Amino acid sequence: MFVEQRHELILREVRERGSLRLAELAERLGVSMVTLRRDVEQLAARGLVNRVHGGITLPEPGHRAAASGAVIGMLVPSATYYFPSVIRGARERTAELGARLVLGVSRYEEAEERTQVKRLAGGGVEGLLLTLTRQPDESHGEWLAELGVPAVLVERLAKLGGPASLLDAVASHHAHGAFLGVRHLAELGHRRVAMVSRASPTAPRVRQGFLAAVRALDLHAPGELGIDQEGPSERQVAEVVSAIRRDGVTGLLVHNDEDALLLVQHLRVAGVGVPGEVSIVAYDDEVAVLCDPPLTAVAPPKVAVGRHAVDLLLRRIDEGPGLPRQHLALLPELRVRDSTIAPRRDSFATDRTQANDLK
Repeated sequence: MFVEQRHELILREVRERGSLRLAELAERLGVSMVTLRRDVEQLAARGLVNRVHGGITLPEPGHRAAASGAVIGMLVPSATYYFPSVIRGARERTAELGARLVLGVSRYEEAEERTQVKRLAGGGVEGLLLTLTRQPDESHGEWLAELGVPAVLVERLAKLGGPASLLDAVASHHAHGAFLGVRHLAELGHRRVAMVSRASPTAPRVRQGFLAAVRALDLHAPGELGIDQEGPSERQVAEVVSAIRRDGVTGLLVHNDEDALLLVQHLRVAGVGVPGEVSIVAYDDEVAVLCDPPLTAVAPPKVAVGRHAVDLLLRRIDEGPGLPRQHLALLPELRVRDSTIAPRRDSFATDRTQANDLK
């Protein structure tokens, strides 16, 4: 039986019955599961069927019409850190659905951001995936209202009640991710923890999760320690060392893991052992595994964010303004490696910490 004939038979069966199990379909067609899975993957990539666990179903009404041949634009602030995985997820999903993705990069410059969006919209895209330079606020309202095509915010959440809050959005739940990281430290026995972070659009949500965990787990936190955009300065490294040796901090949540890697190198020069003297949880999991020691890290679901953003945008294009707006939050996961262990504080350090508490 030729491939085209098998495809037609598969489509006829699923149209008649709505859904089919692969094992049953393989028996009906007299083909191996390997051959059937290959056929189903090809049909799913064309948007003709949906893969589900152990079977296939028909696509939602109108979904393939919206996806097949559609051109969507995607704006990201960077194509070198974090966002390559988001881009990959979006690109893979558009290809599976027979659509095409066109990319613009703003380099974290708002003027360039608007230039790129204007270029994409003028090029005939049917919708936009937007990761703005900063979290959208009232200043974005008029601009977003004049896009002329449906848009989905990606890894950005608009201010509650602001004009951008009426857009669909898909983002990692960074507060949840930070909570996971701090809870891991607490479960190991760390009671004094600190957050180390640079200014970024994501930092407020990471901070929110950090503080929520500190409160919920009844931990001690001496405050947030900063990092410059170029990486930790000598002064900032000294502040981290002081927090460890003077304030008794034994656990750090460091956002992002590129800064965490640099911080580990600086701490080693200062004679601070990781994880012997301080345990570190990094955030983003872009290069954390390449550190010495490999860093325990919170990993946002970056590829899944890109895929879900495409699905949401294509559905918005298909169904129009009648579809309820959606803000989708995807949960990060914690990947435990060698940079976190139970605290090892000598009695002198413990006594000194208790003395500081009494001051």
